[in-house]
Amino acid sequence: MLKAGIVGLPNVGKSTLFNALVANAQAQAANFPFCTIEPNVGVVAVPDPRLEQLRQLSQSREVVPTRVEFVDIAGLVAGASQGEGLGNKFLANIREVDAIVHVVRCFEDDDVIHVSGSVDPVRDAEVINLELALADAAQIEKRRERLKKQLRTSKEAQQEEAALERIAAVLDAGGAARSVTLSEEEQALVQPLGLLTAKPIIYAANVAEDDLAAGNAFASAVAELAGREGAETVRVSAQVEAELIELGADERRDYLEGLGVSEGGLQSLIRATYSLLGLRTYFTTGEKETRAWTIRAGMTAPQAAGVIHSDFERGFIRAQTIGYAQLVEAGSLVEARAKGWLRSEGKEYVVAEGDVMEFLFNV
Repeated sequence: MLKAGIVGLPNVGKSTLFNALVANAQAQAANFPFCTIEPNVGVVAVPDPRLEQLRQLSQSREVVPTRVEFVDIAGLVAGASQGEGLGNKFLANIREVDAIVHVVRCFEDDDVIHVSGSVDPVRDAEVINLELALADAAQIEKRRERLKKQLRTSKEAQQEEAALERIAAVLDAGGAARSVTLSEEEQALVQPLGLLTAKPIIYAANVAEDDLAAGNAFASAVAELAGREGAETVRVSAQVEAELIELGADERRDYLEGLGVSEGGLQSLIRATYSLLGLRTYFTTGEKETRAWTIRAGMTAPQAAGVIHSDFERGFIRAQTIGYAQLVEAGSLVEARAKGWLRSEGKEYVVAEGDVMEFLFNV
């Protein structure tokens, strides 16, 4: 399951956004720093209208969407890498996630205290990015010290040292580990360190309700920052997300249309996360269930089968495949088969977004 950590300075709207995303009150959203002392976890279904269409075609008894786990990590402050504000514990929580959702405050509100005294989302983002970089630099220094004894005799140690040296130089220059190009072997060697700045990042510009559609100067500055870093950015409104919880489907749609947007923050964040991580969705469907599966772009049919069960990948023979749109056009798998639209794909087939698949395998 994809795991995204929500981070940011205190009082930027992290916990309010988290509460809304998981539609419950697991996290506090009080107007004071460190209201979230333990990371709160919420699992949300990934909205996908294709599931209901497939359910109708197959007359499935159950629909199983893919899921994303959001972790609300308490607010970081300057000095977190040195333990300020319980920083060490919070940094450890970030190491466990696949992607970072960095919430930055892009709204003015005299009733909500800002930890730095004024609203400046780029400054706020750089505070946290610096703390993550300092934590990585300290970890790399410790690792390089341990590697010294192995450098004369181990080619693997030499390769890791060379990679860490390049990353350290980028961190010293104010960059992030994710910007360093590594070979597959180097990535495998460095991965156990769980470098924080190597994690993909999405900036969530938290705006007021009136700025959700068009944005504002603060949100534009965040978009420019994300562009320079090669990161994703989305505009969200924790205020709007909190309102949406209370509404039915039709009211929710009308409310969003009235604001000039077509989707809520959850859909925007998930779409950005999938894009950032290079994720794709394929489906299995039948009378028992219609289910969505998440894979990485470029996965072959056996690898996609392995997401269901490792036995499927080991014993893979072939896959019966059809694109979602073509299946909808056919009206059913039976009709698609009769038209000759079902394809038989082998081990080299790279699964496409929206493929509907049935795997044949040896037990």
